[in-house]
Amino acid sequence: MHVAQSMFDVRGIMSQADEKRNVRTLRNYGRSKITRRLTSGPGEKMQDKALKPDRRLCILPATSSLAYLIPKLVPRKRGPPRAPDSAAPAPPTPPLAAPPNLATHTYQRPSRRILSPADHELFLKSETCTLVTAFIFTLSDSVRDVPLSRVRAADTPPIISQILQILSDAGGILDENPPEDTGSRFGNPIFRTFLDALGDALPEWHKRLGLSDEGEIDEVATYLQNSFGNKRRIDYGSGHELNFFLWLLCLNRLSLLPPSTFPSLVLVVLPAYLTLMRRVQAAYYLEPAGSHGVWGLDDYQFLPFLFGASQLLHHAYITPKAIHNQLTLEEEGGEYLYLDQVAYLNSVKNVDGLRWHSPMLDDISAARNWTKIEAGMRKMFRKEILEKLPVMQHFLFGSLIPAAEGMSEELGIEDEEEEEGGEVKVWTDEGGQRHVHKSTGWGDCCGIRVPAAVGAEGEMRKGGGKVLRRVPFD
Repeated sequence: MHVAQSMFDVRGIMSQADEKRNVRTLRNYGRSKITRRLTSGPGEKMQDKALKPDRRLCILPATSSLAYLIPKLVPRKRGPPRAPDSAAPAPPTPPLAAPPNLATHTYQRPSRRILSPADHELFLKSETCTLVTAFIFTLSDSVRDVPLSRVRAADTPPIISQILQILSDAGGILDENPPEDTGSRFGNPIFRTFLDALGDALPEWHKRLGLSDEGEIDEVATYLQNSFGNKRRIDYGSGHELNFFLWLLCLNRLSLLPPSTFPSLVLVVLPAYLTLMRRVQAAYYLEPAGSHGVWGLDDYQFLPFLFGASQLLHHAYITPKAIHNQLTLEEEGGEYLYLDQVAYLNSVKNVDGLRWHSPMLDDISAARNWTKIEAGMRKMFRKEILEKLPVMQHFLFGSLIPAAEGMSEELGIEDEEEEEGGEVKVWTDEGGQRHVHKSTGWGDCCGIRVPAAVGAEGEMRKGGGKVLRRVPFD
């Protein structure tokens, strides 16, 4: 192809007069060699060849416009814009139902009733689901823009002081049952002894709260006993955290915790419970129950992030990105649950930086404001806890937190898992499929058994080593 043709195909566009004038211009340079670089093929040497006289180069006049050579820009055809899922409104706070009439009330020991996907669907449409959502969201609303220092334990009602004393006594039982030095990063078996001792103390603790009926104590105490972790698996997760708040909900149903105590429950009782559970997790190396690994908010807790985001909703200078500032975490962590939980995560992980050990929290910190984060936490409570069958299959229903009509017959707590050497029935998250684990071990279908970061850190401190034993996928 000629040079002129390779650059612009202008034959037929220029007038004949312009073409003749350009040819004469070329002939004035005829004796000078006008060369171009040509290559015959790969590996061959570049050559300079003289332009042959019959290959006439058409030069555009200086005044000629090249606009016609630029292709026109045609806008792409797109459908109507769709709002992203994140733009969906946050779940509102339902009104909290009034406590039931206890004059003729019959108590019952809580049991598992979500035994199939159909049971789970019934629960999500039930008044009980609305009751749980209303209680959690009302607690969150009660601490909007309220730091911890504004609600002091000394100014709380007597019922709050009694709950704090129960948690303190549980800490004393922890001190009386130190863990065995097994050299393993997985759950310590003394945790089971700890739970047995707690069970023995539960009746006396609830009598302090004003409960006298044995059936009443048995129902309410079951939720507290199941808020410290699973005895068989030696693990702890957001479901056990939820059981603690279901225990508080039962006390609310008994008219022992009116709405006026809600700020104290979040800003006084919850920090005491978190402090106790961190000690339990560190002592017995509790495994994360249903952990998403680094792709979850936290190995164990969820509600501190929801309540903490509500605390920071309209803060004047603490922005979502402030969680990356160590000085902010140190100075303000004692005032806000969200910052305190992030600071604790940083202290137990084996790498520095949320980007590496908690990328989900790192991504959330890019939000414009705390309003967006608080709305997202409300959605997560619905999606990741209430609407997750693997979590809700352990939910306990009694008379104060009743099961929906049509749900399966009750299954006792002791039937949740068989003794070691038996079979374990498990619901997965994909289509609500149920399968059985034999005594040969925990199948790959449910993930690899992973120890918590606190277990690896504890073993490192015992050995006095400087090199941390790595935790897989953590």
